[in-house]
Amino acid sequence: MSAAELLPGAGDILLLCDHASAAVPQDIDLRIDLSLLGLHIAVDLGAGALTHALAARLGAPAVLGTVSRLVIDLHREPDHPALVPETSDGHAIPGNVGADRWARIAHFQAPYHRAVAAAVRRSRPALIVAIHSYTRQLEAGGEPRAIDAGILYNRDDRAAHLMIDGLRSAGIATGDNAPYSGRMLNATLNRHGEANGIACVSIEVCNDLLADDAGVSRWSVLLAPIIESARNRVAKSGAPTQ
Repeated sequence: MSAAELLPGAGDILLLCDHASAAVPQDIDLRIDLSLLGLHIAVDLGAGALTHALAARLGAPAVLGTVSRLVIDLHREPDHPALVPETSDGHAIPGNVGADRWARIAHFQAPYHRAVAAAVRRSRPALIVAIHSYTRQLEAGGEPRAIDAGILYNRDDRAAHLMIDGLRSAGIATGDNAPYSGRMLNATLNRHGEANGIACVSIEVCNDLLADDAGVSRWSVLLAPIIESARNRVAKSGAPTQ
């Protein structure tokens, strides 16, 4: 199977979706109940559909991962302990115990990131936007997440605060580096955005808001002008803050 789905586009915004798929290759046996592939531990629910909708609305190229993060997490460094997860949100993944992580990197992660790097070279984006979703409530415990969206970033915050302001102005309860921090989890954008001096940001949407076509459409309509406005403004802003 191909490691990446490529959507064509002529714009200078590049969309990425690391966790777009719940697919597991036939030659990999995770030894799990297949119902787990419909949960957030396997795929960012709704994120792939939202990426497709945004790409169409913005005329933007996009790169989407085509393998479940239970096989390999494309949004982790090669030495990250959860790259090939043995547990996720309280669920054991016994087929990953003792798995050949370097084979999975070679078959899935490396080709995916080569596809992203090639898209960056082709489109020369002014802004890279990664699309993710998160679950309202972790099965392993903790408080429900009250925010409906979050904007994640590392050192380069040129687009992040513009998008936070845009979402909050639209009445969306929006986290600033929440529900996760881009200071800790930013592998794809660190590699393809910040390392190339390209403004970049991750958008997280709670997956219960992307559960149907109407939800995906609503969020694509909401996010597209916010992304375009951020692109226009970062193009004038110069170097990122450190």
